[in-house]
Amino acid sequence: MTYRKTDEAVSKLTPEQYRVTQQNGTERPFTGEYTDNKTPGIYVDIVSGEPLFASADKFDSGCGWPSFTKPIVPANVNELRDNSHGMIRTEVRSVHGDSHLGHVFPDGPEDRGGLRYCINSAALRFIPREEMEAEGYGAYINQVEDI
Repeated sequence: MTYRKTDEAVSKLTPEQYRVTQQNGTERPFTGEYTDNKTPGIYVDIVSGEPLFASADKFDSGCGWPSFTKPIVPANVNELRDNSHGMIRTEVRSVHGDSHLGHVFPDGPEDRGGLRYCINSAALRFIPREEMEAEGYGAYINQVEDI
C-alpha cells in the first residue's frame, strides 16, 4: 500500500481536521472522537492512511487526548523540536502525509517505555480490528489485542 498526501484527501477534511493536520492546531481536550475509544484496532493518518498507532498501545493518561506509548510503525512518525507557545516540546508528524498529529512527552507509563504520544483525534481515522484485513492493514493485526 502506498501512503501519500493528495489534494483530494485534504479537500475531504472537516474544518477541524484541516486546522489540526494542516495548520498545526490542537483540538480542545476531552472533545476528540477517540479520547475514550477502547475498541481494538489501529489509528491511521486521516490524510495519507499510513498506520500510526495500535489500540494495544493506547492508555488513559487523563490529559484529554488519545495517548499512546509508541507508534505502530516508528518509520511513519517524525519527531521535531517545537518552540511554539513559549515551550520546548517534541512535535509528532506523519511522514507520508506530513500531518501534524500532536506531541510526545516523557511522562508515559515507565513499564511501557516512558513515553506519552498525545495525539489529536482530528488527525486520525480509526480502523476496527475486524475491518483491518479488508482495508489493507492485515499485516498489523498481530499488533492489536484480541477482541
